[in-house]
Amino acid sequence: MADVDPVEGRDPASRLSGYQRAMRDRILAAPVVPAPWPWRSVPLIPVGGLLGIGFATHPDDGRDLVMVVSSTGHGLFDAVNGEKIAREYDPGPEDETPDATPDLSCPGLGPIAGHRVHIAGLYGGGLHTTTDGWALEVVAPAWPNDRVLLSRDGGLPHAGAHGEQWWHIFHSHYSEFRAAGFSPSGRTLAVATSSDLSLWTRGTDHGSSGGGRG
Repeated sequence: MADVDPVEGRDPASRLSGYQRAMRDRILAAPVVPAPWPWRSVPLIPVGGLLGIGFATHPDDGRDLVMVVSSTGHGLFDAVNGEKIAREYDPGPEDETPDATPDLSCPGLGPIAGHRVHIAGLYGGGLHTTTDGWALEVVAPAWPNDRVLLSRDGGLPHAGAHGEQWWHIFHSHYSEFRAAGFSPSGRTLAVATSSDLSLWTRGTDHGSSGGGRG
């Protein structure tokens, strides 16, 4: 059943131009596919009540870390393999959520204790949407279900074929979308929803070939 405007009582698609309708239909028809090489998926990380995420760098070897802020505390994960590195169940009311600070940050934990991490998600903020020839876009052709599209060399999705220049890699149909983007290093791609964290990585000693999770 099509979405209906609660005020005007009609399908919002009826107000789109022919070009807009064709683009919407093209995205809706694209199935979820694995991310292309050199991206590889990391095992899904369940996080109930996830509010936002942020990237950090491990001080010992420079690998990407992902900090997760949820309704049950803070967690820090290795972006290469998804392993939990540190956990804080009671960060304190002044540090519990990023909206307590003007820069939407929370204190780091584990190996990044003493540093603050900018958090993107329910309270605002954002992550990098481009990196060395790759781009990420979040669209909602059938609101409120968000889709995450990955593209290479400007192929998203206005030109080029799905599966060749752009890929529909994630469909948030089961949980509320929170954030998506690349790490500052460009080696990690993350998509966060209210229930879990999906990661893709590339260019590491742990392997950089293979596709991502659909």
